[in-house]
Amino acid sequence: MKLLSNSASILTFIIVSFALALILIMKKDSLPSGVKRPLALLALVMIAFSFGLIMYSFFGLS
Repeated sequence: MKLLSNSASILTFIIVSFALALILIMKKDSLPSGVKRPLALLALVMIAFSFGLIMYSFFGLS
């Protein structure tokens, strides 16, 4: 079983994580203060995981 055989799912996750980070940056003034930190941490984790997936796909570590 290949762990990362579906490249469309990987690409979708990468696009969604970068879009979330972009939206958070653009709308940072209108977000309530209690939600900013958890959303920022979630976006940071998603971006880090996306970077790992990009490196995994780039170097073809399968």
